[in-house]
Amino acid sequence: MFVSLILLWLCICILFLQLRPRRPKNFPPGPPVLPMLGNLLYLSLDNPLKDFERLRKSYGNVFSVFIGPQPAVVINGLKAMKEILVIKGTDFAGRPQDMFINHVTQETGVVMENYGTVWREHRRFALMTLRNFGLGKKSMEERIHEEIQHTVKTLENSIGTTLNPQIMFHNAASNIICQVLYGKRFEYNDEMIKVIIKCFTDNAKMTNGPWAMIYDSLPMVRNLPLPFRKAFKNYETCKQIALDIIKKHKETKVTGEPRDFIDCYLDELEKKNADMSFSEDRLAGYSLDLYFAGTDSISNTLLTGFLYLMGHPHIQERSQQEIDLVLEGKDRVSFEDRNNMPYMQAVIHEIQRFANIGPLSVFHATIKDTELMGYSIPKGTMVIQNMRSVLMEEGQWKFPHEFNPENFLNEKGEFVKPEAFMPFSAGPRVCLGEGLARMELFIIMVTLLRKFKFIWPEDAGEPDFTQIFGLILTPKPYRMKVQLRSNQ
Repeated sequence: MFVSLILLWLCICILFLQLRPRRPKNFPPGPPVLPMLGNLLYLSLDNPLKDFERLRKSYGNVFSVFIGPQPAVVINGLKAMKEILVIKGTDFAGRPQDMFINHVTQETGVVMENYGTVWREHRRFALMTLRNFGLGKKSMEERIHEEIQHTVKTLENSIGTTLNPQIMFHNAASNIICQVLYGKRFEYNDEMIKVIIKCFTDNAKMTNGPWAMIYDSLPMVRNLPLPFRKAFKNYETCKQIALDIIKKHKETKVTGEPRDFIDCYLDELEKKNADMSFSEDRLAGYSLDLYFAGTDSISNTLLTGFLYLMGHPHIQERSQQEIDLVLEGKDRVSFEDRNNMPYMQAVIHEIQRFANIGPLSVFHATIKDTELMGYSIPKGTMVIQNMRSVLMEEGQWKFPHEFNPENFLNEKGEFVKPEAFMPFSAGPRVCLGEGLARMELFIIMVTLLRKFKFIWPEDAGEPDFTQIFGLILTPKPYRMKVQLRSNQ
């Protein structure tokens, strides 16, 4: 009996060792790995950011974790981040495949498309189309100003009360990108937009959350009726809405006279050749990619921004003084005015630094065997960017852990952008909507700060700057008071 127990124990030990994933030769170090689970027990499933900071202290700026059986390299600090995004940007320009987000989007989007012909064709097309529809031009400024008037009206109607600005900012950002994609804006009570925003908000919380991690780690549970199935239903709902919009566009479009992004893509489909990767199914996925990227990132940056400005009223007041001085005698702000507003630019960039909207960016993957900081990284390895480690890195900022616009001002009070500021990522897969995002944030924030004073409600306690973790970091829901400024 005793011998049998020893043999059984030996068999269990051997099985454990055989099933346990192994780090490749000269791979970045990391915590011990368990069979099947990988390092799941080392990570908080609802927010792994603190765990990454803890592991960074133990293993350095480049370490590895296992998401189930799959190895991933976690990147921290500016030096390592520059190497993967810029110096060896192409080597690390892939996307991990066979993951929750790939399956939810049915692999029809482009954000998670692996580096290659399909991605290059669609990125080139999107950049060209966005330029044609006013990116960086006065026509885009007009669209933004038109939408802001609806936000201004909402705020004017709220004077004397308090309001939750979440839906207001989501609707504003949504309508700006909708005009580019679909050629129209939607009323704030439009049911279709409410459905899309709800579906995307829920999916964003789930994508970097515990259920997505379980889905990626344990393939055997993927077909079970667990909460992650809701994300698939949400995406299918949104995709059907996109396909209905595409159908209506096909019925009304005039070839060669595009009204929006959808028309431009349909024009490409009409002249499609056998080598092109364009299709209606991919158009639906791509438009949803762009919609999500253009809505959630902007709206949550604005939410974070006004939360911090209410919590730091002296910064809000100094911003307004500069705005009044520069815009004196002008009806409204233009994007060019940013060049005369160094403090306002510094405030917006500091808001982006603290918002850290994409805390883990979008996961990358190596497209070939390569090296990083002396380590060997095999082809197909998932790469996770801990953006907080750069945006608050000691030695890169004057006040790394303090909300302070001086982080973006030199001794002369001029606006400067430190190398460690990379909320839009960098390199081959830098966010293609960066130009539009910068224009939106500047024009919206200056317009609203010029007209209104934003106040933290007296009965609301102290402002809570804690963020809710997900694909997009979001501030906790809050309410604001609004007053018309005396000079308006």
